[in-house]
Amino acid sequence: MLMPPALQEWLPEDHLVWTVLGAVDQMNLERFERSYRLGAAGRPPLDPRVMVALLLYAYSRGSRSSRRIERACLEDVAFKVITGMRCPDHSTIAEFRRRHQDDIAELFDDVLGLCKEAGLVSVGVITIDGSKMKASASMDQNRSYRGLVREILREAEETDRTEDELYGREHSGDELPEPLRTAEGRKQALADAKRRIEERKGKAVNDEPVLEMVVDPAEAVLARPGRRGGRREWSRMARRQLEEHRSLEQRPVPRDRDDRRFQALGRLEENLRVELIANEAYDSWRAGSFDRRGRVMRGNHKPFTPPNEPEGQINLSDPDSRVMRTQGMPPRQAYNAQAVVNDQQVILAAEIVLEAADFGQLAPMFNRMMENLEAHGVQESPGVVIADAGYWNTGQIQAVSQRGVEVLIPPDGAMREGKRPGWEDGPYQEMRDKLTSEDGRKLYAKRKITIEPVYGQIKYNRGITEFMRRGRAAVQSEWRLVAATHNLLKLHSHWTANTA
Repeated sequence: MLMPPALQEWLPEDHLVWTVLGAVDQMNLERFERSYRLGAAGRPPLDPRVMVALLLYAYSRGSRSSRRIERACLEDVAFKVITGMRCPDHSTIAEFRRRHQDDIAELFDDVLGLCKEAGLVSVGVITIDGSKMKASASMDQNRSYRGLVREILREAEETDRTEDELYGREHSGDELPEPLRTAEGRKQALADAKRRIEERKGKAVNDEPVLEMVVDPAEAVLARPGRRGGRREWSRMARRQLEEHRSLEQRPVPRDRDDRRFQALGRLEENLRVELIANEAYDSWRAGSFDRRGRVMRGNHKPFTPPNEPEGQINLSDPDSRVMRTQGMPPRQAYNAQAVVNDQQVILAAEIVLEAADFGQLAPMFNRMMENLEAHGVQESPGVVIADAGYWNTGQIQAVSQRGVEVLIPPDGAMREGKRPGWEDGPYQEMRDKLTSEDGRKLYAKRKITIEPVYGQIKYNRGITEFMRRGRAAVQSEWRLVAATHNLLKLHSHWTANTA
Protein backbone atom coordinates (compact mmCIF):
# COMPACT_ATOMS: atom_id res chain seq x y z
CA MET A 1 0.00 0.00 0.00
CA LEU A 2 3.04 2.31 -0.23
CA MET A 3 2.21 2.74 -3.92
CA PRO A 4 -0.97 4.45 -5.22
CA PRO A 5 -3.78 1.86 -5.49
CA ALA A 6 -4.63 0.64 -9.01
CA LEU A 7 -8.41 0.48 -9.28
CA GLN A 8 -8.17 -1.98 -12.16
CA GLU A 9 -6.85 -4.59 -9.72
CA TRP A 10 -9.78 -4.33 -7.36
CA LEU A 11 -12.26 -6.26 -9.51
CA PRO A 12 -12.03 -9.37 -11.72
CA GLU A 13 -11.82 -8.97 -15.49
CA ASP A 14 -15.31 -10.38 -16.08
CA HIS A 15 -17.04 -7.93 -13.70
CA LEU A 16 -20.06 -6.02 -15.00
CA VAL A 17 -18.44 -2.66 -14.31
CA TRP A 18 -15.92 -3.20 -17.13
CA THR A 19 -18.75 -3.92 -19.56
CA VAL A 20 -20.52 -0.72 -18.52
CA LEU A 21 -17.39 1.39 -18.88
CA GLY A 22 -16.56 -0.23 -22.22
CA ALA A 23 -20.08 0.41 -23.50
CA VAL A 24 -19.98 4.06 -22.42
CA ASP A 25 -16.64 4.52 -24.21
CA GLN A 26 -18.30 3.45 -27.46
CA MET A 27 -21.27 5.80 -27.10
CA ASN A 28 -21.54 9.27 -28.59
CA LEU A 29 -22.56 11.34 -25.56
CA GLU A 30 -22.06 14.83 -26.99
CA ARG A 31 -25.73 15.58 -26.26
CA PHE A 32 -24.95 15.41 -22.53
CA GLU A 33 -22.00 17.77 -22.82
CA ARG A 34 -23.74 20.58 -24.72
CA SER A 35 -25.51 21.92 -21.63
CA TYR A 36 -22.28 22.50 -19.66
CA ARG A 37 -20.24 25.68 -19.86
CA LEU A 38 -16.50 25.32 -19.45
CA GLY A 39 -14.77 27.93 -17.32
CA ALA A 40 -17.99 29.05 -15.60
CA ALA A 41 -18.11 30.04 -11.94
CA GLY A 42 -18.50 27.37 -9.30
CA ARG A 43 -17.13 23.89 -8.82
CA PRO A 44 -16.42 22.02 -12.11
CA PRO A 45 -19.10 19.41 -12.87
CA LEU A 46 -18.47 15.69 -12.94
CA ASP A 47 -17.76 14.29 -16.37
CA PRO A 48 -21.12 13.40 -17.99
CA ARG A 49 -19.61 10.08 -19.08
CA VAL A 50 -18.96 9.24 -15.43
CA MET A 51 -22.56 10.11 -14.51
CA VAL A 52 -23.96 8.05 -17.41
CA ALA A 53 -21.82 5.06 -16.44
CA LEU A 54 -22.89 5.51 -12.81
CA LEU A 55 -26.59 5.46 -13.71
CA LEU A 56 -26.23 2.49 -16.07
CA TYR A 57 -24.38 0.42 -13.49
CA ALA A 58 -26.69 1.42 -10.62
CA TYR A 59 -29.84 0.56 -12.58
CA SER A 60 -28.27 -2.72 -13.71
CA ARG A 61 -27.91 -3.62 -10.04
CA GLY A 62 -31.43 -2.44 -9.18
CA SER A 63 -30.24 0.66 -7.26
CA ARG A 64 -32.28 3.63 -8.45
CA SER A 65 -32.52 5.88 -5.38
CA SER A 66 -30.09 8.79 -5.62
CA ARG A 67 -29.32 8.41 -1.90
CA ARG A 68 -28.57 4.71 -2.28
CA ILE A 69 -26.29 5.49 -5.23
CA GLU A 70 -24.48 8.14 -3.16
CA ARG A 71 -24.00 5.68 -0.31
CA ALA A 72 -22.73 3.01 -2.73
CA CYS A 73 -20.12 5.47 -4.03
CA LEU A 74 -18.79 5.61 -0.48
CA GLU A 75 -18.91 1.89 0.27
CA ASP A 76 -18.92 -0.18 -2.95
CA VAL A 77 -15.68 -0.87 -4.83
CA ALA A 78 -17.39 -1.07 -8.25
CA PHE A 79 -18.95 2.36 -7.78
CA LYS A 80 -15.58 3.75 -6.70
CA VAL A 81 -14.04 2.39 -9.90
CA ILE A 82 -16.65 4.24 -11.99
CA THR A 83 -16.32 7.57 -10.19
CA GLY A 84 -12.55 7.39 -9.64
CA MET A 85 -12.94 7.56 -5.85
CA ARG A 86 -15.13 10.66 -6.07
CA CYS A 87 -18.56 10.73 -4.40
CA PRO A 88 -21.30 12.75 -6.14
CA ASP A 89 -24.00 14.11 -3.86
CA HIS A 90 -27.47 12.58 -4.11
CA SER A 91 -28.90 15.92 -5.24
CA THR A 92 -26.31 16.03 -8.04
CA ILE A 93 -27.38 12.56 -9.19
CA ALA A 94 -31.08 13.44 -9.04
CA GLU A 95 -30.55 16.74 -10.86
CA PHE A 96 -28.51 15.04 -13.59
CA ARG A 97 -31.31 12.52 -14.11
CA ARG A 98 -33.93 15.27 -14.27
CA ARG A 99 -31.89 17.68 -16.38
CA HIS A 100 -30.97 15.07 -19.02
CA GLN A 101 -34.29 13.27 -19.01
CA ASP A 102 -34.61 13.00 -22.80
CA ASP A 103 -30.92 12.26 -23.29
CA ILE A 104 -31.09 9.40 -20.78
CA ALA A 105 -34.04 7.92 -22.67
CA GLU A 106 -31.84 7.80 -25.79
CA LEU A 107 -29.37 5.54 -23.98
CA PHE A 108 -31.74 2.72 -24.91
CA ASP A 109 -30.93 3.34 -28.59
CA ASP A 110 -27.20 3.53 -27.82
CA VAL A 111 -27.20 0.16 -26.05
CA LEU A 112 -29.41 -1.38 -28.74
CA GLY A 113 -26.82 -0.33 -31.32
CA LEU A 114 -24.10 -2.11 -29.33
CA CYS A 115 -26.29 -5.23 -29.15
CA LYS A 116 -26.72 -5.07 -32.91
CA GLU A 117 -22.96 -4.93 -33.43
CA ALA A 118 -22.62 -7.97 -31.15
CA GLY A 119 -25.14 -9.93 -33.23
CA LEU A 120 -27.87 -10.00 -30.58
CA VAL A 121 -30.55 -8.14 -32.55
CA SER A 122 -32.21 -11.01 -34.41
CA VAL A 123 -35.73 -10.47 -35.75
CA GLY A 124 -36.96 -13.98 -36.53
CA VAL A 125 -39.52 -14.36 -33.73
CA ILE A 126 -40.75 -11.21 -31.97
CA THR A 127 -42.87 -11.16 -28.82
CA ILE A 128 -44.91 -8.21 -27.50
CA ASP A 129 -46.28 -7.90 -23.99
CA GLY A 130 -47.04 -5.35 -21.29
CA SER A 131 -46.88 -5.34 -17.52
CA LYS A 132 -48.42 -3.03 -14.93
CA MET A 133 -45.76 -1.09 -13.04
CA LYS A 134 -46.78 0.82 -9.93
CA ALA A 135 -46.51 4.58 -10.18
CA SER A 136 -44.90 6.79 -7.54
CA ALA A 137 -48.36 7.74 -6.31
CA SER A 138 -51.00 6.51 -3.90
CA MET A 139 -54.60 5.77 -4.81
CA ASP A 140 -55.57 7.91 -1.81
CA GLN A 141 -54.46 10.95 -3.82
CA ASN A 142 -57.15 10.52 -6.48
CA ARG A 143 -59.52 13.48 -6.50
CA SER A 144 -62.73 14.36 -8.29
CA TYR A 145 -63.40 17.85 -9.58
CA ARG A 146 -65.58 18.68 -6.59
CA GLY A 147 -62.96 17.38 -4.19
CA LEU A 148 -60.30 19.57 -5.79
CA VAL A 149 -62.55 22.64 -5.69
CA ARG A 150 -63.29 22.12 -2.01
CA GLU A 151 -59.58 21.73 -1.17
CA ILE A 152 -58.61 24.85 -3.12
CA LEU A 153 -61.34 27.00 -1.65
CA ARG A 154 -60.56 25.73 1.82
CA GLU A 155 -56.89 26.57 1.33
CA ALA A 156 -57.73 29.97 -0.10
CA GLU A 157 -60.04 30.97 2.73
CA GLU A 158 -57.99 29.26 5.49
CA THR A 159 -60.86 28.95 7.95
CA ASP A 160 -63.84 26.65 8.37
CA ARG A 161 -66.02 29.71 8.93
CA THR A 162 -65.46 31.00 5.43
CA GLU A 163 -66.01 27.51 4.04
CA ASP A 164 -69.39 27.38 5.79
CA GLU A 165 -70.25 30.69 4.18
CA LEU A 166 -69.31 29.32 0.76
CA TYR A 167 -71.24 26.07 1.03
CA GLY A 168 -73.91 27.01 3.55
CA ARG A 169 -74.38 25.17 6.82
CA GLU A 170 -77.57 23.55 5.58
CA HIS A 171 -75.62 21.74 2.83
CA SER A 172 -73.44 18.68 3.15
CA GLY A 173 -70.49 20.23 1.31
CA ASP A 174 -70.76 17.84 -1.68
CA GLU A 175 -72.51 20.45 -3.83
CA LEU A 176 -70.60 22.95 -5.89
CA PRO A 177 -71.07 26.60 -4.90
CA GLU A 178 -73.49 28.40 -7.17
CA PRO A 179 -70.80 30.53 -8.93
CA LEU A 180 -68.88 27.36 -9.83
CA ARG A 181 -71.72 25.66 -11.70
CA THR A 182 -70.89 27.43 -14.96
CA ALA A 183 -67.64 27.41 -16.91
CA GLU A 184 -67.13 31.17 -16.57
CA GLY A 185 -67.97 31.12 -12.87
CA ARG A 186 -65.50 28.32 -12.23
CA LYS A 187 -62.78 30.11 -14.18
CA GLN A 188 -63.19 33.37 -12.25
CA ALA A 189 -63.61 31.82 -8.79
CA LEU A 190 -60.61 29.53 -9.16
CA ALA A 191 -58.47 32.33 -10.58
CA ASP A 192 -59.29 34.42 -7.51
CA ALA A 193 -58.47 31.49 -5.22
CA LYS A 194 -55.14 30.93 -6.98
CA ARG A 195 -54.24 34.60 -6.64
CA ARG A 196 -54.96 34.58 -2.89
CA ILE A 197 -52.92 31.41 -2.33
CA GLU A 198 -49.92 32.65 -4.29
CA GLU A 199 -50.00 36.07 -2.62
CA ARG A 200 -50.05 34.46 0.83
CA LYS A 201 -47.04 32.31 -0.08
CA GLY A 202 -45.18 35.30 -1.45
CA LYS A 203 -45.06 33.85 -4.95
CA ALA A 204 -45.43 35.81 -8.16
CA VAL A 205 -48.98 35.56 -9.43
CA ASN A 206 -49.01 33.63 -12.69
CA ASP A 207 -51.70 35.06 -14.97
CA GLU A 208 -50.38 33.59 -18.19
CA PRO A 209 -53.23 32.38 -20.42
CA VAL A 210 -53.52 28.64 -20.95
CA LEU A 211 -52.93 27.68 -24.56
CA GLU A 212 -55.80 25.56 -25.85
CA MET A 213 -55.00 22.68 -28.16
CA VAL A 214 -56.95 21.98 -31.36
CA VAL A 215 -58.80 18.66 -31.38
CA ASP A 216 -60.37 17.28 -34.57
CA PRO A 217 -61.85 13.81 -33.92
CA ALA A 218 -63.31 13.74 -37.45
CA GLU A 219 -59.78 13.59 -38.86
CA ALA A 220 -59.09 10.35 -37.00
CA VAL A 221 -62.53 8.71 -37.25
CA LEU A 222 -63.30 9.46 -40.89
CA ALA A 223 -59.81 8.43 -41.99
CA ARG A 224 -60.75 4.79 -41.46
CA PRO A 225 -62.60 3.46 -44.53
CA GLY A 226 -65.85 1.68 -43.87
CA ARG A 227 -66.06 2.72 -40.21
CA ARG A 228 -67.62 5.88 -38.86
CA GLY A 229 -68.33 4.88 -35.27
CA GLY A 230 -70.87 6.30 -32.87
CA ARG A 231 -70.76 9.13 -30.39
CA ARG A 232 -68.60 7.09 -28.01
CA GLU A 233 -66.03 6.42 -30.74
CA TRP A 234 -65.72 10.11 -31.57
CA SER A 235 -65.16 10.94 -27.91
CA ARG A 236 -62.55 8.19 -27.63
CA MET A 237 -60.61 9.49 -30.63
CA ALA A 238 -60.70 13.05 -29.26
CA ARG A 239 -59.32 11.89 -25.92
CA ARG A 240 -56.58 10.01 -27.74
CA GLN A 241 -55.58 13.20 -29.55
CA LEU A 242 -55.55 15.01 -26.22
CA GLU A 243 -53.25 12.41 -24.64
CA GLU A 244 -50.92 12.54 -27.66
CA HIS A 245 -50.71 16.31 -27.24
CA ARG A 246 -49.92 15.93 -23.54
CA SER A 247 -47.22 13.37 -24.23
CA LEU A 248 -45.53 15.75 -26.69
CA GLU A 249 -45.91 18.67 -24.29
CA GLN A 250 -44.05 16.77 -21.53
CA ARG A 251 -45.36 18.99 -18.77
CA PRO A 252 -43.50 18.18 -15.51
CA VAL A 253 -45.32 17.50 -12.26
CA PRO A 254 -45.04 20.59 -9.99
CA ARG A 255 -43.44 20.12 -6.59
CA ASP A 256 -45.80 22.48 -4.78
CA ARG A 257 -49.05 20.75 -3.78
CA ASP A 258 -51.21 23.78 -4.56
CA ASP A 259 -49.67 23.98 -8.03
CA ARG A 260 -50.49 20.31 -8.52
CA ARG A 261 -54.10 20.97 -7.52
CA PHE A 262 -54.47 23.72 -10.10
CA GLN A 263 -52.77 21.60 -12.75
CA ALA A 264 -55.17 18.75 -11.98
CA LEU A 265 -58.14 21.11 -12.22
CA GLY A 266 -56.87 22.39 -15.56
CA ARG A 267 -56.63 18.84 -16.90
CA LEU A 268 -60.17 17.97 -15.82
CA GLU A 269 -61.48 21.17 -17.42
CA GLU A 270 -59.52 20.30 -20.57
CA ASN A 271 -61.06 16.82 -20.59
CA LEU A 272 -64.53 18.34 -20.46
CA ARG A 273 -63.76 20.83 -23.22
CA VAL A 274 -62.48 18.07 -25.51
CA GLU A 275 -65.58 15.98 -24.74
CA LEU A 276 -67.82 18.86 -25.80
CA ILE A 277 -65.80 19.39 -28.99
CA ALA A 278 -66.08 15.69 -29.88
CA ASN A 279 -69.84 15.58 -29.39
CA GLU A 280 -70.37 18.80 -31.33
CA ALA A 281 -68.27 17.41 -34.19
CA TYR A 282 -70.25 14.14 -34.14
CA ASP A 283 -73.61 15.92 -34.26
CA SER A 284 -72.41 18.12 -37.12
CA TRP A 285 -71.15 15.11 -39.09
CA ARG A 286 -74.29 13.08 -38.52
CA ALA A 287 -76.58 15.95 -39.57
CA GLY A 288 -75.02 16.02 -43.05
CA SER A 289 -74.36 12.30 -43.56
CA PHE A 290 -76.29 9.54 -45.28
CA ASP A 291 -76.46 5.80 -44.78
CA ARG A 292 -75.53 3.19 -47.38
CA ARG A 293 -78.89 3.57 -49.11
CA GLY A 294 -78.54 7.31 -49.46
CA ARG A 295 -81.02 8.15 -46.71
CA VAL A 296 -80.53 10.74 -44.01
CA MET A 297 -79.10 9.03 -40.96
CA ARG A 298 -81.66 8.59 -38.24
CA GLY A 299 -81.55 5.48 -36.07
CA ASN A 300 -81.32 5.57 -32.30
CA HIS A 301 -79.71 8.99 -32.08
CA LYS A 302 -79.93 10.25 -28.53
CA PRO A 303 -79.10 13.93 -27.99
CA PHE A 304 -76.03 14.67 -25.93
CA THR A 305 -76.56 16.36 -22.58
CA PRO A 306 -73.32 18.02 -21.47
CA PRO A 307 -72.40 17.55 -17.78
CA ASN A 308 -72.41 20.56 -15.50
CA GLU A 309 -68.86 19.90 -14.37
CA PRO A 310 -65.87 17.74 -15.38
CA GLU A 311 -66.26 14.08 -14.58
CA GLY A 312 -63.76 11.44 -13.51
CA GLN A 313 -60.81 11.57 -11.13
CA ILE A 314 -57.16 12.55 -11.32
CA ASN A 315 -54.20 11.75 -9.11
CA LEU A 316 -52.52 14.68 -7.36
CA SER A 317 -49.13 12.97 -7.00
CA ASP A 318 -48.87 11.77 -10.61
CA PRO A 319 -51.68 13.04 -12.86
CA ASP A 320 -50.59 10.84 -15.79
CA SER A 321 -50.90 7.57 -13.86
CA ARG A 322 -54.10 5.53 -13.90
CA VAL A 323 -55.90 3.08 -11.64
CA MET A 324 -55.13 -0.31 -13.23
CA ARG A 325 -56.22 -3.81 -12.40
CA THR A 326 -54.38 -7.09 -12.88
CA GLN A 327 -55.94 -10.54 -12.63
CA GLY A 328 -55.65 -11.77 -9.05
CA MET A 329 -54.30 -8.48 -7.68
CA PRO A 330 -55.96 -5.44 -6.09
CA PRO A 331 -56.21 -2.26 -8.19
CA ARG A 332 -53.29 0.14 -7.95
CA GLN A 333 -52.03 3.42 -9.35
CA ALA A 334 -49.82 2.34 -12.23
CA TYR A 335 -48.54 2.60 -15.79
CA ASN A 336 -48.62 -0.03 -18.52
CA ALA A 337 -44.98 -0.77 -19.44
CA GLN A 338 -44.83 -2.24 -22.96
CA ALA A 339 -41.87 -4.12 -24.45
CA VAL A 340 -40.95 -5.89 -27.69
CA VAL A 341 -38.45 -8.75 -27.25
CA ASN A 342 -36.63 -11.04 -29.68
CA ASP A 343 -35.78 -14.71 -29.15
CA GLN A 344 -32.51 -13.75 -27.39
CA GLN A 345 -34.48 -11.74 -24.80
CA VAL A 346 -33.12 -8.42 -26.06
CA ILE A 347 -35.66 -5.59 -25.80
CA LEU A 348 -36.17 -3.95 -29.20
CA ALA A 349 -38.73 -1.34 -28.11
CA ALA A 350 -39.89 -0.02 -24.73
CA GLU A 351 -42.83 2.35 -24.33
CA ILE A 352 -45.21 3.59 -21.63
CA VAL A 353 -48.96 3.69 -22.26
CA LEU A 354 -51.73 5.02 -20.05
CA GLU A 355 -54.37 2.43 -20.94
CA ALA A 356 -54.56 -0.59 -18.65
CA ALA A 357 -55.62 -2.91 -21.49
CA ASP A 358 -53.16 -4.04 -24.16
CA PHE A 359 -55.85 -3.70 -26.83
CA GLY A 360 -54.71 -1.34 -29.56
CA GLN A 361 -50.98 -1.60 -28.74
CA LEU A 362 -49.97 -4.21 -31.34
CA ALA A 363 -49.43 -1.86 -34.30
CA PRO A 364 -47.88 1.03 -32.30
CA MET A 365 -45.33 -1.25 -30.63
CA PHE A 366 -44.57 -3.03 -33.92
CA ASN A 367 -44.03 0.30 -35.68
CA ARG A 368 -41.81 1.58 -32.87
CA MET A 369 -39.71 -1.59 -33.09
CA MET A 370 -39.33 -1.19 -36.87
CA GLU A 371 -38.24 2.44 -36.40
CA ASN A 372 -35.60 1.38 -33.87
CA LEU A 373 -34.31 -1.38 -36.15
CA GLU A 374 -34.16 0.87 -39.21
CA ALA A 375 -32.24 3.49 -37.19
CA HIS A 376 -29.51 0.87 -36.67
CA GLY A 377 -29.47 -0.36 -40.25
CA VAL A 378 -31.51 -3.54 -39.75
CA GLN A 379 -33.50 -4.01 -42.95
CA GLU A 380 -34.93 -7.44 -42.19
CA SER A 381 -38.59 -7.82 -41.30
CA PRO A 382 -39.67 -10.08 -38.44
CA GLY A 383 -40.87 -13.51 -39.45
CA VAL A 384 -43.42 -13.94 -36.65
CA VAL A 385 -45.00 -11.59 -34.11
CA ILE A 386 -46.47 -13.24 -31.01
CA ALA A 387 -48.71 -11.69 -28.33
CA ASP A 388 -51.34 -12.82 -25.87
CA ALA A 389 -55.12 -12.52 -26.28
CA GLY A 390 -55.24 -9.00 -24.89
CA TYR A 391 -53.62 -7.68 -28.07
CA TRP A 392 -56.32 -8.97 -30.41
CA ASN A 393 -57.31 -6.18 -32.76
CA THR A 394 -58.55 -7.36 -36.15
CA GLY A 395 -57.58 -4.20 -38.02
CA GLN A 396 -54.08 -4.06 -36.54
CA ILE A 397 -53.47 -7.77 -37.10
CA GLN A 398 -54.40 -7.35 -40.76
CA ALA A 399 -52.16 -4.26 -41.06
CA VAL A 400 -49.13 -6.13 -39.66
CA SER A 401 -49.88 -9.23 -41.76
CA GLN A 402 -49.97 -7.14 -44.93
CA ARG A 403 -46.30 -6.32 -44.33
CA GLY A 404 -45.46 -9.99 -44.78
CA VAL A 405 -45.26 -10.80 -41.07
CA GLU A 406 -47.09 -13.76 -39.56
CA VAL A 407 -49.11 -12.83 -36.46
CA LEU A 408 -49.99 -15.30 -33.72
CA ILE A 409 -52.52 -13.97 -31.20
CA PRO A 410 -55.20 -16.20 -29.66
CA PRO A 411 -58.70 -14.71 -30.00
CA ASP A 412 -59.82 -16.34 -26.73
CA GLY A 413 -58.34 -15.49 -23.35
CA ALA A 414 -56.81 -18.16 -21.13
CA MET A 415 -59.45 -17.53 -18.44
CA ARG A 416 -62.37 -18.04 -20.83
CA GLU A 417 -64.04 -21.38 -21.39
CA GLY A 418 -65.06 -21.79 -25.01
CA LYS A 419 -65.19 -19.14 -27.71
CA ARG A 420 -66.09 -15.50 -27.35
CA PRO A 421 -69.69 -14.79 -28.39
CA GLY A 422 -69.71 -13.51 -31.97
CA TRP A 423 -66.11 -14.60 -32.55
CA GLU A 424 -66.85 -18.09 -33.82
CA ASP A 425 -65.97 -17.85 -37.51
CA GLY A 426 -63.95 -15.81 -39.98
CA PRO A 427 -60.49 -14.56 -38.94
CA TYR A 428 -61.06 -15.80 -35.38
CA GLN A 429 -61.41 -19.43 -36.43
CA GLU A 430 -58.54 -19.09 -38.89
CA MET A 431 -56.31 -17.97 -36.05
CA ARG A 432 -57.49 -20.85 -33.84
CA ASP A 433 -56.66 -23.34 -36.60
CA LYS A 434 -53.22 -21.78 -37.02
CA LEU A 435 -52.50 -21.92 -33.28
CA THR A 436 -53.61 -25.56 -32.96
CA SER A 437 -51.37 -26.68 -35.81
CA GLU A 438 -48.01 -28.28 -34.94
CA ASP A 439 -45.98 -25.30 -36.14
CA GLY A 440 -48.36 -22.84 -34.47
CA ARG A 441 -48.09 -24.55 -31.09
CA LYS A 442 -44.28 -24.59 -31.25
CA LEU A 443 -44.08 -20.94 -32.21
CA TYR A 444 -46.60 -19.68 -29.65
CA ALA A 445 -44.84 -21.67 -26.91
CA LYS A 446 -41.85 -19.34 -27.38
CA ARG A 447 -43.83 -16.48 -25.84
CA LYS A 448 -43.44 -17.84 -22.32
CA ILE A 449 -39.69 -18.40 -22.68
CA THR A 450 -38.87 -15.03 -24.26
CA ILE A 451 -40.78 -12.06 -22.89
CA GLU A 452 -42.05 -13.37 -19.56
CA PRO A 453 -38.49 -14.04 -18.27
CA VAL A 454 -37.61 -10.45 -19.24
CA TYR A 455 -40.24 -9.02 -16.89
CA GLY A 456 -39.19 -11.61 -14.29
CA GLN A 457 -35.58 -10.46 -14.45
CA ILE A 458 -36.57 -6.81 -14.22
CA LYS A 459 -39.19 -7.10 -11.48
CA TYR A 460 -37.92 -9.91 -9.28
CA ASN A 461 -34.19 -10.30 -9.93
CA ARG A 462 -33.49 -6.56 -9.89
CA GLY A 463 -36.45 -5.55 -7.73
CA ILE A 464 -37.76 -2.90 -10.14
CA THR A 465 -41.48 -3.21 -9.44
CA GLU A 466 -42.44 0.46 -9.44
CA PHE A 467 -41.33 3.75 -10.93
CA MET A 468 -39.55 6.36 -8.86
CA ARG A 469 -40.23 9.37 -11.08
CA ARG A 470 -43.53 11.10 -11.79
CA GLY A 471 -45.17 12.25 -15.00
CA ARG A 472 -45.45 10.40 -18.28
CA ALA A 473 -42.26 11.83 -19.82
CA ALA A 474 -40.18 11.10 -16.71
CA VAL A 475 -41.58 7.57 -16.40
CA GLN A 476 -40.94 6.96 -20.11
CA SER A 477 -37.32 8.00 -19.61
CA GLU A 478 -36.99 5.73 -16.58
CA TRP A 479 -38.57 2.74 -18.34
CA ARG A 480 -36.25 3.09 -21.34
CA LEU A 481 -33.28 3.30 -18.97
CA VAL A 482 -34.46 0.11 -17.27
CA ALA A 483 -34.78 -1.56 -20.69
CA ALA A 484 -31.32 -0.28 -21.69
CA THR A 485 -29.72 -1.80 -18.59
CA HIS A 486 -31.52 -5.09 -19.25
CA ASN A 487 -29.96 -5.17 -22.72
CA LEU A 488 -26.62 -4.19 -21.20
CA LEU A 489 -26.77 -7.23 -18.92
CA LYS A 490 -27.46 -9.42 -21.97
CA LEU A 491 -24.50 -7.81 -23.72
CA HIS A 492 -22.31 -8.47 -20.67
CA SER A 493 -23.26 -12.15 -20.66
CA HIS A 494 -22.50 -12.35 -24.38
CA TRP A 495 -19.10 -10.66 -24.08
CA THR A 496 -17.96 -12.66 -21.04
CA ALA A 497 -19.10 -15.95 -22.63
CA ASN A 498 -17.08 -15.24 -25.80
CA THR A 499 -13.94 -14.22 -23.89
CA ALA A 500 -14.00 -17.13 -21.45
